[in-house]
Amino acid sequence: MGVDQPDRRTRLIGGSRLWYGVEWDNLERGKHDGSHEGVQYFTCRNPKGGSFVRPAKVSFGVDFLTVVREKYTIDTEEVMSQDISISSRKLKWLRVKERSYENLPSVLLSRSEVNGAGAEGDIRETTPNVQWLDMCGTLLSCWEDVAAITQQLEHLEGLQLSNNRLRVPSEVSSLCRSFCSLRTLALNNCDLTWTQILECAPMWPQLEVLSLGENNITELRRPEGVLQSLKNLNVSSNPLEQNTVLSIAALPRLEELNLSKTGLSDIRFDDAAPGSQTDMNGAECDYMKMFGLEWLEAGGGSELSREFIIQHPRYLSLVQKYGAPDEGLLKKLVPLALKNQLLKITFKVKGLLNRLLKVPPSDLKLTYTTLKKMGIEYEIDGDLKTLHYYAIEDGDQVQVRWS
Repeated sequence: MGVDQPDRRTRLIGGSRLWYGVEWDNLERGKHDGSHEGVQYFTCRNPKGGSFVRPAKVSFGVDFLTVVREKYTIDTEEVMSQDISISSRKLKWLRVKERSYENLPSVLLSRSEVNGAGAEGDIRETTPNVQWLDMCGTLLSCWEDVAAITQQLEHLEGLQLSNNRLRVPSEVSSLCRSFCSLRTLALNNCDLTWTQILECAPMWPQLEVLSLGENNITELRRPEGVLQSLKNLNVSSNPLEQNTVLSIAALPRLEELNLSKTGLSDIRFDDAAPGSQTDMNGAECDYMKMFGLEWLEAGGGSELSREFIIQHPRYLSLVQKYGAPDEGLLKKLVPLALKNQLLKITFKVKGLLNRLLKVPPSDLKLTYTTLKKMGIEYEIDGDLKTLHYYAIEDGDQVQVRWS
């Protein structure tokens, strides 16, 4: 239902001969909870979300093609009546070509009074080639009404439905064919929960981009068998709970995830696969060695320069965690060209020993010694790490032991 006001996103709750009860999406427009002088005429989700309006100010909307014609029909007489002058020279209109709805690649009907599809088949005949459709802030109230429109747009790939209030369909499976080509879907500010999104998700089997900003999403759950083609997910401006974010890892093709303005201070991968903590520690040590000389030049353990802190904000916390990097093991970074990675070191790797001596790799222990620190033996505890990671140089020795 629409109301003759700037904000027409309203919901019809009840009515009488003279008044309609309205629950506003914009709570600032409301005055009460649906009651008057002690009588409860209708209910609201918010105690200040309701008001009464006169029937003359209410509109229940029009069908899809009616709005399309209003938006895209050209008044040829009006256009040709307009004067056009270039350098004080008046031009004359020869003719104005009528717009062909059949060739429209996109239709923009945001903030319009679309309430449904209209007669069956009319959309398919009139606008068959629409690939992008914007119906943000309309009078659509349920997914069945949306599906009645989209099922007639066989080439539709992008759909904007932000700022609508759509009821979750009772039979999602019956609507799947209505969105079979859809790749991009925007449902920002639709008052949806993640559970409702997962309930609707079977309707969008080919979806790659999904925008859900400014909804009512607090807790994310693992998507089971849905959204498997999703590459880009936007859940910004939702009050997300920290311990539920990692469930998104179940999306196998996800490439981009927008978590801005969610209130999350950090994302911890505490439930990662076994061994991942060791890899993380190794990566942090690698990072410390990589920028160790720069750390020393910037003040080291005394007073670090502001520029270094800005460029490496976590370095001090890593020093507190692992201790200051050993100056003897720090080296100036060189380009990762092949010639710079060739070392004259004689050693036997685990794989070679396993083949020659039939010794299980788990029983092998690798260490190395360096000429810079005579008498100290350093353990090589990462089988997949390169010698460059341990800062091994020409002349150092790698030793292998087994039990």
